[in-house]
Amino acid sequence: MIIVEKKFNDLTLEELYLILKIRQEVFIVEQKCFYLDCDDLDQKAIHFLGYINNSLVCYMRVLDNKMDSWILGRILVSNKNRNLGLGIKLIKKVLNLLDQKKPNYYFQMSAQTYLIDFYKKFNFQIDGDEYLDAEVPHIKMIKKKK
Repeated sequence: MIIVEKKFNDLTLEELYLILKIRQEVFIVEQKCFYLDCDDLDQKAIHFLGYINNSLVCYMRVLDNKMDSWILGRILVSNKNRNLGLGIKLIKKVLNLLDQKKPNYYFQMSAQTYLIDFYKKFNFQIDGDEYLDAEVPHIKMIKKKK
């Protein structure tokens, strides 16, 4: 798998289309979660696109809160490419790249609760109580520096 990192203004129209399409496929159609995906944060985010044979198979966007942490979001692997370890590869690569950019930053995310054990593999810990985001149970998770 090849992982490409791009800021919003560096995305081609084709890449932007593929990102919006895969996010709709996973979060809106597959998970039947109806929300406004275009939330005015993409323009401020770093986008990580995972490709196999020129097909977008996984994705993540990251926001810099400009204070002390990276905010991970919209993490996904396409349905037909799950259980191949692609999510693990994507997260490891992104965490490593972001650590190189700002070593003192910690990581935070709003995780769907069914993925808590998955994110714990990367030393993310629960921070707070469960809440609903677009009617889907979520939990804040953080990964602090040691």
